[in-house]
Amino acid sequence: MEEKYTWMEFYQELADKVLSFKDDRASFVNLVRKSYEDAGIEYKFFWDGHYFTDMDPFTFYGSFNKGISERKRIALCTQYKEKFGVQAEVPADFDGIPIMNNMQSWFMDDTPGEQMDTYWDILETAISYAKGDRSLRVHLEELFDKAITYKGTAWNITMALYWIRPRSFVNLDGTNRSKLKAAGLFDGKFPTGSQYLQLCDKLLSMLNTEAFPYSTLPEFSHQCWRDGQDSKVDNVKSEKGNALADNGVITTRYWIYAPGDNATYWDEFYDSGIMAIGWDGIGDLSDYKSKDEMKAAMKEKIDPSRPFKMAAHATWQFANLMKPGDVVFVKKGRGLIIGRGVVESDYEFVADRPYFKNIRKVKWTHKGQWQHPDGQAAMKTLTNVTAYTDYVEKLKSLFEDEAEDDGEDSVDIELMPYDVDMFLDEVFMDRVSYDTLVALVKKKKNVILQGAPGVGKTFVAKRLAYSMMGVKDPSRVMMVQFHQSYSYEDFIMGFRPTQEGGFELKHGAFYEFCKSAEMDGDDTPYFFIIDEINRGNLSKIFGELFMLIESDKRGIELKLLYADEKFSVPKNVYIIGMMNTADRSLAMMDYALRRRFAFFEMRPGFETEGFRHYQNSLESEKFNRLITCVKELNVVISNDESLGEGFSIGHSFFCDLSNTLDQTLSGIVEYELIPLIKEYWFDEQTKARTWIDNLRSAIK
Repeated sequence: MEEKYTWMEFYQELADKVLSFKDDRASFVNLVRKSYEDAGIEYKFFWDGHYFTDMDPFTFYGSFNKGISERKRIALCTQYKEKFGVQAEVPADFDGIPIMNNMQSWFMDDTPGEQMDTYWDILETAISYAKGDRSLRVHLEELFDKAITYKGTAWNITMALYWIRPRSFVNLDGTNRSKLKAAGLFDGKFPTGSQYLQLCDKLLSMLNTEAFPYSTLPEFSHQCWRDGQDSKVDNVKSEKGNALADNGVITTRYWIYAPGDNATYWDEFYDSGIMAIGWDGIGDLSDYKSKDEMKAAMKEKIDPSRPFKMAAHATWQFANLMKPGDVVFVKKGRGLIIGRGVVESDYEFVADRPYFKNIRKVKWTHKGQWQHPDGQAAMKTLTNVTAYTDYVEKLKSLFEDEAEDDGEDSVDIELMPYDVDMFLDEVFMDRVSYDTLVALVKKKKNVILQGAPGVGKTFVAKRLAYSMMGVKDPSRVMMVQFHQSYSYEDFIMGFRPTQEGGFELKHGAFYEFCKSAEMDGDDTPYFFIIDEINRGNLSKIFGELFMLIESDKRGIELKLLYADEKFSVPKNVYIIGMMNTADRSLAMMDYALRRRFAFFEMRPGFETEGFRHYQNSLESEKFNRLITCVKELNVVISNDESLGEGFSIGHSFFCDLSNTLDQTLSGIVEYELIPLIKEYWFDEQTKARTWIDNLRSAIK
């Protein structure tokens, strides 16, 4: 399979060329910058307004082995071939290459020094070592151990070594680590330089064996990635998070936590800057692949008669779901809140602690006593309360008057970048349509994505917002769905019953969102997304905001219905609605509201470059025949006087499919397309039967 990995020779030769600039790094930086300019890609190597005058080789490699489009990647490699005099061909594929998080792709800081020199020494030593100079082994181990002490390097150094010599060094990204650990070839813990080279030797000696049936390390890396993708495919159409563009989104979770019975260990944990849970008897929690495995271990090692359902749930969440940036509220008993903090680290198992060996580092921001809101807290040691938004707001309000920092910004959370190229890589839309849509959003501020079933309206909405923001920042995006019972009270504000039997004024989703946007200033865009916008009684829901949402009325204040308060819609709030044009049950939108929105027609993307590339990648004649049939069907639907283009069948019915297509295609035809055809032509049975037969025949 090695002939498939066309990038290997290019990456290796490029590393040799880069090494020749070890003592002339100013020229190296100039060539890199020139390559970006000639490729038409923004050059972003600057700090505090100043461009870098020095650069390490691994930051250079990381810049085109991160979350950028393949088009940009090829454009940069084409320039590097010319500028550095590389003889190898520009890669035709990038299979088996680990991709770095965009926000963590720099190995260096902004100033020359020891760190920069270490990376250049690693480049030189690793290349010579890979070429056969084994006398350098100890020196390479020492350099490896030195590099991993630098902030943010860790596992990334193994990716760097793999980029420059993929036949000699294994990359230990998360996917590969999981595979090696499952096979018993790696313990999962971060290695020293000596342990890393021993692992490389071990894997190289096992190539083409039954235990390690790969011809090269890149083939192994590629297979690990494919296995990971295949495990996602079966459920991808039912995973709402994927459809809503939530992959890679950094969100804050909120937790209630008890530091031992009756908060026994609170003072110790506060002073040590940690939180910890027990269950030391089952060892390192990261060794378990599921809650069921944890539960089985608890039964085996602690007490076979107990179910351990809640305990396994808590340990699994502590080790796998909690993450840096999450907020922890500390409880004592069920009636007191005694502290608050922000998680700073991933899960750690500290074997030399005498007890509570499962820990996370926490920046504790508050310590004291506050009465727990809403009666009693949950009994469990650890409870994820994120979904209970009212409850979370009450917990947060306990600390609003404190002089200390609010805490949410006390941990630097790096948001995943998202730009137009990433949008176009995921969405079957051409660049002209994207630019038109963005211009509409900016000008009108209120846009409705309308279209037939399956054209990807929901799929596009958040991705459009993130692409305009430049990052996946969920704090600036809110999505709601309108329905017949949705009201002004849900949207703006209204009186709601309390547990005590009275009523209190509650703010609605849009009101709260506008207040958050207002604090951030006009230059920071916020996006309010409304699914099924034409299913609600829009005049009733929007009320006096009828006028305030107009683009030229932003900032103008009106008195609200339920409060002695003047309210305005900020200029930086954009509203994106979604409307299914094939839903016969819906009335036309109120004209007064309709004229306040721009309407963008989303059409099936079968003819886009992105869909054609996706279709070709499946290499399926059945799929090709089915798509041809659907395109022909869409022509008939568009020309039908009782239907029209708004009833066309969209491309999203056919997205995210695996290479095992027969059963999947049959399911799409039988349970998604045929019911739609029967509804469209309920009064033309012959026409419906003809196209049902055509669809079934296409996949035979």
